[in-house]
This record gives sequence, structure tokens and C-alpha cells, in this order.
Amino acid sequence: MASIKKYTDRHGDTRYSFQLYVGTNPQTGKPKKTSRRGFKTKKEATLAASRLELEASTGSLQQDNNILFETVYHEWYAEYVNTVRESTTVRVTKMFDNHILPAFGNKRIRTITLADVQRAVNGWFKEVKVNYKRWYNFANMVFKYALKQGYIISNPATLVTMPKRRDNWQRDPNKFWTKQQLIHFFSYIDPVEDAEKYTLFRVLAYTGIRRGECLALTWQDINFKQATLSVNKSIAQGTGGKQIIQPPKTNTGKRIIPLDDITLGHLKHWRHAQQRLYLMMGYNTMAPGQLIFANTKNGMKSLNTPGKWLHAIIDDKPDEFPRITIHKLRHTHATLLFEAGASIKEVQDRLGDADVDTVMNVYAHVSNEQRRNTTDKLTRFMES
Repeated sequence: MASIKKYTDRHGDTRYSFQLYVGTNPQTGKPKKTSRRGFKTKKEATLAASRLELEASTGSLQQDNNILFETVYHEWYAEYVNTVRESTTVRVTKMFDNHILPAFGNKRIRTITLADVQRAVNGWFKEVKVNYKRWYNFANMVFKYALKQGYIISNPATLVTMPKRRDNWQRDPNKFWTKQQLIHFFSYIDPVEDAEKYTLFRVLAYTGIRRGECLALTWQDINFKQATLSVNKSIAQGTGGKQIIQPPKTNTGKRIIPLDDITLGHLKHWRHAQQRLYLMMGYNTMAPGQLIFANTKNGMKSLNTPGKWLHAIIDDKPDEFPRITIHKLRHTHATLLFEAGASIKEVQDRLGDADVDTVMNVYAHVSNEQRRNTTDKLTRFMES
């Protein structure tokens, strides 16, 4: 006899599940049970349980024949979580909860067809500019897992036609600031009165480090004698929204970045200012592990703080600055390095990216100045 239970799903809706005895496990000799969930009414759950009970009694029930995509996802996730960092699992969980499970979660995975997957991908394509490919790839991982486990006999995702943007589609053109725009930006921050803010943006813009890497910096990461900055950790969002400190994703992410004299000077100034300010709040910033950029309780700043500071300065000045994100200060840094004559390998080493293709595809945005220089080079060559 099936045991039917009522529960509330992640959206707050009432659903029903059941568990049913279906015989004896031939390997262990122990009772074998199967369960199903996601039914909207108790009647639906009761009918489904009755059908399974009949199949079990006649010997026609196939184990895991009606397993849900969501159930397979949880099985796959239990393995996947051991292969990546905590911050990655948080992003992947949100991706499944918000996009992939709404499309497939309550479907029996063996019944999902190519048309179902294609329909989902087409919908994601209309919804977003880029991430639809990522959502498809992760959904495909679950189908591959199901195939490996014998839940399905073929993968319906393999023959999907991936939508492509038309040739005239443009991504956000505001990928970076010019040299003049970056210099102008700093004119809106007082390096004495707003020493912390000025120093944070100076470090981001003149080293190209990521937001999380910047907020994880301690004074021990700055070598004032050798004028270098050590990148060896990053703040990220962990389970439950809690911020965590974790090592770089790859070995190339650990790097030593030389600092220019002006940036080093601002760091020295902020260190002395921080000592005075935080001492009044009851904190000794000379202790080991002291964060360079801390909150008012001398803990980790929110990852959203740099962005809030940035937009507070530029949002009411659309004629002066293209609207960029904090991460695009990293794009700006890379582009200006190329303009200054740095090689691809030098930029790759400074940014801590794992391969040259990443640097070229993501960061090497050609500016108008570079285009003019290219034309001038050809003209000088032809006239020489």
C-alpha cells in the first residue's frame, strides 16, 4: 500500500508524494521501495501509485522507469558538488532553480524529447543574450548522467540546434573606459577625504584584479619595499548567501603584480588613515590578517559595495562616462595595457587568466586609438 504525503515545494505550492513497496532487492534481499513526487492533487498521486502497484504485482515495473528530471539532477549534483568550489555550486544551484528545473524538473526524464529541449533552449535564447548556452550545457550534463545511469536510452539534448544571434546583433559596446575617461573618473573622488574609496578604485583600475580579489587583500599581501601586490585568495558568495574566502580558481590566478609608485603611495596613505579611524572604533588594524578594505565591524565588505560606490559617482553623469560595471574596470585595465604596448603574454600573466584565448576573446577590446594606430602603421609602411 502506497504512503501518500503532502509537502510544500520551493515555490510555496502544495504538492503530494508517495512511497511504494515494489518487491525485494535481488542483490541485498532487502525490501525495495520507489517514490514519486510533484503531484498537484492527492488524487493524482493515488492514481499514479495504483498504476505502479499494479505494474509491480504483474512484474512489469521497470526500476526507475518514471524517475523525474529533478530527481536525476539531485543525484548528478551530489557528484558535481565534489568537483568545484563552493561559490560555483551556489551559482549552479541558482541556475537550475531559476531556469533549468522550471523547464524540465517535473517531467519524467525518459519522456523528455528533442522537441522539449529545443523549445526550452529557444525560450532561453529569447530571454537572455549569452547565458542560454550555459543553461543548455548544464542541462545536458544531467541528461548525460541519466544516460550513464541507464535512466534513458538516448540523450535528447545532443541534436539540439543552438540558436545564434544575427550578424547585426551587438553586445554592450561599453566594455571599457578610455584613458581620458578613467583619469576624469578619479577627479570626482577626494584622495584625502575619501582615501579608502580612492585607493580601492586605484587598485582595481591599475592592477586589473577582480572585485573579490581586491576585497580579500590584507596588508600582508602588499610588499611596500618591493612595490608588489600578491593575489592569493578571493571573496565569493557561499551557501546561504554567506561570503567566504577561497583560493583562486586556477594556479595562474595566484600571482605577484608590480605596483606603480602612485598606487603604492595611496595604499600607504590609506593604511595610516585606517589605523587612526579603526582605532577610534576599537579595532587594532596592525593585527595579522587585517583586511585593506574592511567594513565598519572590521570584517569583509559586501561584494556589492564597490559597485554601489561606482554607480553613486557615474550614474548621474551619462554624458561623461559610459555606464560600466566594476568588472569592466578589469576590461579597461587590459585594454589600456594593450594600448601601452604590452604583449598578450604580459596581459595574461598580469590578469591571471588561464589561457591566451580567454585574454583575447574577453579582454582585448580594440579602442578607437588602437584602430587609428593600425591605420598609421600601414600608411608609414607604404610611404617608407
